[in-house]
Amino acid sequence: MLVYPSGVDVSTSTLRYLSARLRARRQELGTRWRRLPAGRQALLVLAHLRCGHTYAQLAAGFGVGTTTVYRYIAEAVEVLAALAPELAGAMKAASTKAFVVLDGTVLPIDRIAADRPFYSGKHKKHGMNVQVITDPRGRLLWASPALPGAVHDLRAARTHGIIDALAQAGVECWADKGYRGAGGTIRTPYWGRWDTLSAGQQAVNRSHAKIRALVEQAMAALKTWRLLRKLRCSTNRITNLVQAILTLHLTCSN
Repeated sequence: MLVYPSGVDVSTSTLRYLSARLRARRQELGTRWRRLPAGRQALLVLAHLRCGHTYAQLAAGFGVGTTTVYRYIAEAVEVLAALAPELAGAMKAASTKAFVVLDGTVLPIDRIAADRPFYSGKHKKHGMNVQVITDPRGRLLWASPALPGAVHDLRAARTHGIIDALAQAGVECWADKGYRGAGGTIRTPYWGRWDTLSAGQQAVNRSHAKIRALVEQAMAALKTWRLLRKLRCSTNRITNLVQAILTLHLTCSN
């Protein structure tokens, strides 16, 4: 395999942050020697998460085996996922905002047609459903554990306890028609064909759509971590990957 210099479009502060977390992990484990120092391990992990480089590509680039690459990435993902904000913490942050926006996304995965639980009829692809909450400026506050793509957004929100958490915190939330009937503090657009809605209802829906556009920006920012554009790992690992990327994304944003 040919090897060439490449770049990773993340800040040096993100690299320093991850390096510090990995050094602390090594001290906790009492590790005396590794093939790569913490800084190089952090760079390897960022190249995988941000650029989607495969284990074989990273092994060739960093001069280690694919098994070592797997272990280094799994270790870093575990460390980062543990630092991701939980729903209760996100509700504390949300309570200081005028409102929040809730939406779901389906992260594509590598599955065959027989894997029906992972097939999203809405998006016409196999994937994992992840719920996302953003603030009024479109900044990510929280991302949920991943559920099979066949799970509807409303069911996913109820499964994660999002609706009850928002109601208990008294936080107004804007969401799309997929959350119709959620109740609590969740506001959805008026239901019906556009030409059957009154002028007032149409105006409300237009305003609602402008507000919800903010969450689309957050989704796009999250998927700048190119690993999320096509996940080829076990579905059991996807929640930790999403949580790890959320931690790094929040670090980059601060």
